[in-house]
Amino acid sequence: MICLLLGTNLGEREKNLARARTLLTEKLGVVLRCSGIMETEAVGFDGADFLNQAVCFEKEMDPFDLLGVTQACEAEMGRAPHAAEYDREGNRIYRDRIIDIDILTFNDLQICTERLALPHPQVWSRPFVEELMKQLK
Repeated sequence: MICLLLGTNLGEREKNLARARTLLTEKLGVVLRCSGIMETEAVGFDGADFLNQAVCFEKEMDPFDLLGVTQACEAEMGRAPHAAEYDREGNRIYRDRIIDIDILTFNDLQICTERLALPHPQVWSRPFVEELMKQLK
């Protein structure tokens, strides 16, 4: 099972989540489970509040291909290609975004590369993510 986290803090946030679900469904198949939508403050920077939602799919594929799918959906929605940025002290730099699609978990895979870490390193460090994941069970 693939569990993804959708987040948006720009534009028409509810429409952004709906568009992301539509794009993902076109590429991954039917959504198996979908959490409610939760509004949260921006984490790691001073920005507008986010709407977040977790969604699950059942799809057999390579995890790096899944990363390509999520990034293609982000690009189709207008998000510029991106990579993690850090300040001089090594702290992650975050920015506003029309959509962010994180791969939270992919079956029981454990991967740690520069391009992909599974499960997502922040799955359990942010209480709202844990709450959304509970809604999927």
